[in-house]
Amino acid sequence: MEYPKSSQPMPKTAKQVFKGEIFEVWQWQQTLFDGSVKTFEKAKRRSSVGIFPVTEDGKIIVSLQKQPLMKPFISMLGGVVDEGELPIKAAERELMEEAGMQAESLVPWFSFQPVTKIEWPIFMYIAKGCKKIGDQTLDSGEKIKLRYVTWDEFLEIVAQDDFRDYEVALRFLKAMQREGELEKIKQVIFSQ
Repeated sequence: MEYPKSSQPMPKTAKQVFKGEIFEVWQWQQTLFDGSVKTFEKAKRRSSVGIFPVTEDGKIIVSLQKQPLMKPFISMLGGVVDEGELPIKAAERELMEEAGMQAESLVPWFSFQPVTKIEWPIFMYIAKGCKKIGDQTLDSGEKIKLRYVTWDEFLEIVAQDDFRDYEVALRFLKAMQREGELEKIKQVIFSQ
């Protein structure tokens, strides 16, 4: 899967001005169109993975989640790529931790940068043939219940306000507006 392109690459002159647990902040001087110079900033964080799990019998798994300081929400599974970890390995690990499941295959789907001022690549995978092999091992800041839904039920969920995987939602909602596009996505998700 291709590394997502940042809409504003950071210049080599950028200097790190902050390093926290999650974010780093970088600054540089940028010459503007009128010749004036201004300080620009960009944040960075580790990559994340998203997982679109599908069971052996064709059910799509969504998660009903609660996290501190957030309203409950619906999303796909996923999490942060650990230092030195490949995104596909992070997807395998997150599928096991959040669902207690293993996939027959993990297929790269797409990658994206959700915010222009934050370098934060997210890699989406389709986890095909998921089967339960253990218990969830959730982080102390997560409460996750799994819900197994049909294709039609998922199409209803993706349009709900509390569905928080906006890039997934956008792909489905755009496909619903273009003849034949939804069927193409369905083929990718359910093909062997």
